[in-house]
Amino acid sequence: MLTRLLLPALFVAASAVPASAADPFRKVSADVNQKMVKIFASGGFNGVTSYTTGIIISPEGHLLSVASQTLDADGVIVHLYDGRRMKAKVIVTEPDLDVAMLKIVPDGKKIDEPTNLDLPYFDVLEAAKRPNAGAGDWVLSFSNYFEIAMRDEPVSVMRGVVAAYSPLDARRGVFDFPYTGNVYVVDAITNNPGAGGGALTDRKGNLLGIVGREIKNRKTETWINYAIPVNATVNVKDGEKTVTLKMTEFVDLGMKGKYKPIQRVKIATGIGGYHGIQFVPNLLERTPPYVDDVSPNSPAAKAGLKPDDLVSFVDGEPIFSIKAFQEYIKKTRPGETIRLEVRRGEALQTIDLKLDEHPKVPVSNK
Repeated sequence: MLTRLLLPALFVAASAVPASAADPFRKVSADVNQKMVKIFASGGFNGVTSYTTGIIISPEGHLLSVASQTLDADGVIVHLYDGRRMKAKVIVTEPDLDVAMLKIVPDGKKIDEPTNLDLPYFDVLEAAKRPNAGAGDWVLSFSNYFEIAMRDEPVSVMRGVVAAYSPLDARRGVFDFPYTGNVYVVDAITNNPGAGGGALTDRKGNLLGIVGREIKNRKTETWINYAIPVNATVNVKDGEKTVTLKMTEFVDLGMKGKYKPIQRVKIATGIGGYHGIQFVPNLLERTPPYVDDVSPNSPAAKAGLKPDDLVSFVDGEPIFSIKAFQEYIKKTRPGETIRLEVRRGEALQTIDLKLDEHPKVPVSNK
């Protein structure tokens, strides 16, 4: 952890030294920086950062980032490489790919209107046609980790090596995560707060993947530094069917406004199953679902939920507020088991919670 905290300071100090004309990464870094945005949105609560990173994927200002709670806000702001500060809106998310698509919306424009921005961008569909990087290949990671960059300040650059190209799943000791496909495991400290949604490129600046979020190895409690490849493919269970999700389809259809995330059909039952979670006071329009307490002997207590846990996902779907959690629970039934992804301190925990019948309320004799 000490290394993680000291690294940004070391990077800033190093970046202050004038680079020689022979520096092979100077031009690449400048070119890639023009295709990056610094994203600022909701946050300020324990465990929810107010900043992250995105990559520009169309001249019109379509952006790609990770599907995080940071983006759940009406006022998402992006800072471009030249210092321009512009509004953006989320178009669509796909939890099983752990990706979100946004679009810059200039003042006076609607989200479905042409922006005429003509921005430098990564062509994701072309990038997906290139061969994957292999173990031992040098890579560069671009992101705004630790909120080092603002307005026209360049994003940070990390040089690393691909250590492995392998599935991100429980078999490798990683907490259950919505995305379970292949990832680039990077031998560099790339996945710090704010880095999610950054770009992983080769030495020439060709896009390889999207820098993932902060997650830990289940067994060792060490950080995993990884990126989701631009040609990512993952198989997802949708009822009795198996559906294949592709990053390229998400990008292509998303920019056309035609991407439809998997709708796992649930029949609304009114109040749903009983969980026993007591959340913090729901005072805001989108109060994050922090656990305040759990009822004794309830499903939540038996599952091991604790005060200050932040519910981030339910059955792979991102949950941004107490209201969203309550709406999801209405579609469940007693006896059903739901899978929660909760942030506890700095770690992501997976908890299976079996819902029960609601306790009977004593009837007054008055």
